[in-house]
Amino acid sequence: MLSILDPEEPEPAALVRFAPHHRTTLRFHDAIEPGPDVILPEASHVAEILSFGRDLAASAAGRRKGHLLVHCHAGISRSTAALTMLLAQVYPDQSADTLLSRVLDMRAKAWPNLRMMEFADEQLGRGGELVRAAGRIYRHQVEIRSHIADFMRQHHRGREVDLAERS
Repeated sequence: MLSILDPEEPEPAALVRFAPHHRTTLRFHDAIEPGPDVILPEASHVAEILSFGRDLAASAAGRRKGHLLVHCHAGISRSTAALTMLLAQVYPDQSADTLLSRVLDMRAKAWPNLRMMEFADEQLGRGGELVRAAGRIYRHQVEIRSHIADFMRQHHRGREVDLAERS
């Protein structure tokens, strides 16, 4: 399980009931720009996510089936960025569009956190491919949920909307 939680939020009570499992918990805000009392996702957080993925792959070797839960507060931004980078790590030959299409199939409201995607793109050596594909996801979301562009701009996520408009 990969948990990405707001720094000030308590541990979700429902997670206490899970059987023993491999879990990594990271705490940072779902933000892409600095602000008062905002803890941004950093390159080190993305490195931890990718390390989690490597550890998970190593522990799953030889097993036929397993389960992975990647979650954040709303299941839209931080968790979809994390899932995208984990998929990119496991399937390095698949295009970013293919990977993000899989994420969108799992989470129709996906809007991967751009800051996380930028760090993942760099750390995975994708040459901007993940960021460009994220822009196409943002464009898709704006096309089907027209209100989201204003919402994202009001919440200091305008860079993502700008990327949608250029994609």
